[in-house]
Amino acid sequence: MRGWRGGRAVGAVVAAVAVLGAFGCEGVPAGGREAAPALSGDSAPGPGAATDPPGAASGAPGAAPGAAGRPVALVYRGPAACEGCAEAASGMLERGGFAVRFVGPGERVRFGRAALEGVALYVQPGGSNGQEVGTAWRLLRREEGFSPDLVRDFVRGGGRYLGLCMGGYLAGDPGYDLLPGDSGQYIRSQGASVSGEGDQLVEVAWRGHPQHMYFQDGPYFDVDDGPGAQVLARYTNQRPAAVVASYGAGRVAVSGPHPEAPAQWYEDYHLPDQSHGSAALGEDLLHTLMTPTAPTAPAAPASGSVPAGPSTPAH
Repeated sequence: MRGWRGGRAVGAVVAAVAVLGAFGCEGVPAGGREAAPALSGDSAPGPGAATDPPGAASGAPGAAPGAAGRPVALVYRGPAACEGCAEAASGMLERGGFAVRFVGPGERVRFGRAALEGVALYVQPGGSNGQEVGTAWRLLRREEGFSPDLVRDFVRGGGRYLGLCMGGYLAGDPGYDLLPGDSGQYIRSQGASVSGEGDQLVEVAWRGHPQHMYFQDGPYFDVDDGPGAQVLARYTNQRPAAVVASYGAGRVAVSGPHPEAPAQWYEDYHLPDQSHGSAALGEDLLHTLMTPTAPTAPAAPASGSVPAGPSTPAH
């Protein structure tokens, strides 16, 4: 199967209890921006959102639930992210049962120790087209109150980090240096199946199952399966495309392609809509990230489906 399109329900592919940036990463064209959720973290969950997603109580020590007992995800929104990328990540998170808050120069929440109090997950979304990793990192470091150690200490103490495209690059060096390896530019890797920095589809094997996903100059990850690390997806040249790894008492999840990409992104770039299938992969990525157990070897996928991540209940 080359991609799930049309009316295939996400819940038929991944367990319903699942939760949940690159030289370029996604830059949404005019009209492609998603509606921004409320900034307070008290916005209502999306249709079908779970009240208590796996790992809801497994964030940083002392993490407090948001509205209606939902865990809180803090999503960066600012010059180091593209217009619409933070909102797309927020949509995926809200569907997964999170209360979302934004942090950045124009937000109610600004960087500082207090910003991560009571937070279960910090999210670094995609960056702007043509923006180099070093540029995005410099923009982040210029923000008032920001320090790489804020995020590192948060994850080391038991919190979670999600990096999408540019956010995946920034999990390496230059960046937060949270991975047991590094990130690299996929289109420049040997045997890459796509070339150029434009918005396109890329084929990956997610838990061994072929899937096409929205891609815009995303990273690969120089990380192997092993103690404390799990490769969820690989590009066709076998470079890791999505990884979950341990960092101290916390966990890190990164993806080069965009599992959060809404249907509008595909439409704007005249691409076959893979948003339903990719949403299922995003649920799997979040579930695996938030599950409190260490990453385990992926199970063999059943024919015609993508299995969910570890099913250990949250504590």
